[in-house]
Amino acid sequence: MSLLAIGIALAKAVIVFVCLLLCVAYSTWLERKVLGHMQVRCGPLRVGWYGLLQPIADGIKLFFKEDIVVSGANKFLYILSPMIVMIAACASIAVVPFGDYIDVFGQKIYLRVADVDIGVLYIFALSSLSVYGITLAGWSSNSKYALLGGLRASAQMISYELATGLSIIGVLMHAGSLRPTDIVAGQDIWYIVKQPIGFLIFVICAFAECNRSPFDLPEAENELVPGFHVEYSSMKFALFFMAEYAHMIVVSALAATLFLGGWRGPVLPGIVWFMLKVFAMMFFFIWIRATYPRFRYDQLMKFGWKVLFPVALLNIVVTGIGMVIWG
Repeated sequence: MSLLAIGIALAKAVIVFVCLLLCVAYSTWLERKVLGHMQVRCGPLRVGWYGLLQPIADGIKLFFKEDIVVSGANKFLYILSPMIVMIAACASIAVVPFGDYIDVFGQKIYLRVADVDIGVLYIFALSSLSVYGITLAGWSSNSKYALLGGLRASAQMISYELATGLSIIGVLMHAGSLRPTDIVAGQDIWYIVKQPIGFLIFVICAFAECNRSPFDLPEAENELVPGFHVEYSSMKFALFFMAEYAHMIVVSALAATLFLGGWRGPVLPGIVWFMLKVFAMMFFFIWIRATYPRFRYDQLMKFGWKVLFPVALLNIVVTGIGMVIWG
């Protein structure tokens, strides 16, 4: 590999990481504004024009808050846990294609950090690591409340990961590849048309995987204590919520890639189409939060195992029969 290729790869990695962090910060602003308008409120207004500097103010506040380490905690794992969750969420974006390529002085620069043959498997493998971070956060905090919250969170995420993985099998069967660019290239007709049930299951499971309402049982901020992160403060506390929004962005990007044609679309540049689709998915996440109340934990687990899991298996069988009959 030439020095130019290495430089381009490093530049793309840095740009994507910085853009992801900015999107994470302003996702909090977007959520507060959208929820405010849906609930007949204003949302952030005072810090910057229309509240646009509120995420920066929140970040500065959290950075300078007192950092407390719980007495009796396993300090190594206590500090490592939020880093695991954040790194797993951010690293997943590396194989998501934002567009085809741009021509810069005769050099084709592809709009993705890496083009991996097993890109979809890579994303699912990394997203699964966040379970370890959450479970270790609860255990290492030396608190029974945090431990129970971590166990509840890990049970939820592991349960819904199964249905999430099964929901995209139909897409992979149609595309014949695990490479995200091949999946996008094969969508002359968006796979949401061919796999509506798979898309529905994927989106429902995404809410549970990202700890979003109505499946936000791991945090449940209206309870006496909020769950696995109850003993965290300052930036370690912030890392958990940055990871949640980063995971939400990655899931939205994955839904756009697998089911909504990726960057493909008429007239507008590919990267614009991709960003519009990701924004639409993000808006849907927020809309659902403003609309539905939280599930009870027993309802959440029954729905995952007794409804989504068998329906996802049935969808694979029906997809296979349809491909054999109609090609």
